[in-house]
Amino acid sequence: MVKVYTGENNDAIAKSLAKFIIAQQDAVLATNEKFTIAISGGSLISILATGLFKNDDVKWNKWVVYFSDERIVPLDHEDSNFGQFQKHVLNELAHETSKIGPTVVTINENLIHPNDHSTDADIAKEYAEELPENGIDLVLLGCGPDGHTCSLFPGHPLLSEEVLNVAALHDSPKPPPRRITLTLKYLAKCHTLAFVATGASKQTVLKDIFNNASSDLPCAKVNALKDKVRGGICWFVDDSAVEGVEVTKLTY
Repeated sequence: MVKVYTGENNDAIAKSLAKFIIAQQDAVLATNEKFTIAISGGSLISILATGLFKNDDVKWNKWVVYFSDERIVPLDHEDSNFGQFQKHVLNELAHETSKIGPTVVTINENLIHPNDHSTDADIAKEYAEELPENGIDLVLLGCGPDGHTCSLFPGHPLLSEEVLNVAALHDSPKPPPRRITLTLKYLAKCHTLAFVATGASKQTVLKDIFNNASSDLPCAKVNALKDKVRGGICWFVDDSAVEGVEVTKLTY
């Protein structure tokens, strides 16, 4: 089953998402030393920061943070998902002397060749070797207006990837073109998947994802993994994003 949690606005979503993440964290840490989480870039990082930064229930020092996709750029580049996470979360945590930040797994920027994508597959391979073999505890996913998630785009050959856990692409329709991404194969191994989608611009694509049984959008393909993902799949959406979408609305 795919669950859809709704809230009035971004702040409401940030609060409910934070509660959800902390519940996932506590469940994992009850039997494990570390909580593994993968995050996407864009507005999701700022929503995370809003909900989690001032929350004392977050055990940052127990977290191992991965990225569901990453742009093949230097880590201090404005397009880097790590760079945005560092700006909005890690740098803020650094000001809190009582808090120890998470372990963060990044791409190896030493393998990046400007204007040459010949080693991008090596970057993806090395990143895949850092991933938990049995999947990440919680993967946070975005949903683009075109229905893409991670760096899995509509109609792209990587939607059919059945061997690699992490794949490189150099033809992303959304810049920058060079990226690595978790594949559907690896997402199916992970324990829990949670999408975050806010804003009226998402209405059309959410209608396709949830109300079109034959949708082949990447987000719909992730929803189709619901019987494989052990901890389930859920969505956190604000009221404007889900207006007119035929789903059962829940509150977390």
